[in-house]
Amino acid sequence: MDDDVFLVRFWGVRGSISVSGPEFSRYGGNTICIEMRCGKHTLLFDAGSGLRPAGWALRASGVTDFDLFFTHCHYDHIIGLPAFKPMYDRSVKLRLWSGHLAGRMTTRQMVDEFMRPPWFPVRLDVCKASLDYRDFVSGDVLRPRQGVVVRTGSLTHPGGCIGYRVEWGGRVVAVITDTEHEPGQLDQAILDLIEDADLVIYDCTYTEEEMERYRGNGHSTWQQGVKLCEAAGARGLALFHHDPSRTDDQLDEMEKLAKDRFAGAFAARDGQTLEFPVSSHKKR
Repeated sequence: MDDDVFLVRFWGVRGSISVSGPEFSRYGGNTICIEMRCGKHTLLFDAGSGLRPAGWALRASGVTDFDLFFTHCHYDHIIGLPAFKPMYDRSVKLRLWSGHLAGRMTTRQMVDEFMRPPWFPVRLDVCKASLDYRDFVSGDVLRPRQGVVVRTGSLTHPGGCIGYRVEWGGRVVAVITDTEHEPGQLDQAILDLIEDADLVIYDCTYTEEEMERYRGNGHSTWQQGVKLCEAAGARGLALFHHDPSRTDDQLDEMEKLAKDRFAGAFAARDGQTLEFPVSSHKKR
C-alpha cells in the first residue's frame, strides 16, 4: 500500500439496478460502490452490488479496519451489504456512517431494517465483525481517520441524499450522487463540495434531452456535471451512476461528447483505478 497516494477505485458505477450481458461488459453492471484509500486508511462509499467484489479485494489485501459511508439507502446503494464478506469476519472493525435520515432513523436502524426477515433470511446479529454505527447531520465535518477530512452536504433526491467531499494529503475527491438539478441553476451546496476538486464523481444518469421525461426521479446529466466542474474549478469529472439501459457503445459516445466540453471528463468503469500522488508534508 502506497502511503503517498490517494487512490480511488470504482467497484460499481451503474445506477438503479445491476445489469449483465455483452453490451455492458466494458463499463460493467454493478451498482454503486467506490473505494478510496488515503494512504493506509480505507473508505468505502455506498453498498451497491459492487460492494461484493470490493469485500473480496479487501480480504485479499489484509484490510480489516475501515469505514463505509452511505449516500442514501435506495436499493441500488445498499443491495450488496448482505453479500459483503468482511461483515461476517470477527477480525474486522467496520464503521458505518449515514446522515440522510437524520432525525428519522439511525444508521443502526437503517441497516437492521434491511437485513432482516422477510427481506433477508437472517438478522444482523449473524455478522461477527465489530460494527460501529455513526450518525451525522448534513453539513457536519467528519474526521473518520487521522488526517482525513470528510465534508458533507445535502443533495436533491427523493428521500434525501448526502454528498461527500474527501480531503487528504492536499487532494480532494467529491462523491455527488444521486442528485437532480434545476434547469439553468447551479446548486450552491454542490459547488461548495466540489470546489477545486481533483475529481468529481457525478450523477450522469440522463442526458439533458432525456431530463424532461424523468424529472422528479432525482438524477442529473453529464452536461450539468460539466457546468458545475467549470464553475467550481474542478479538474476531473467521472460520469457515474450510468442508466441501466445505457450500453458500452452509448457510454463511449457520451464520454466523447463530455470530453469535447471538458477535457477532464471520462465515463467511470467497474474496476477502474485512479491514483493521485500527494506530498508527504500535506498529510499532517
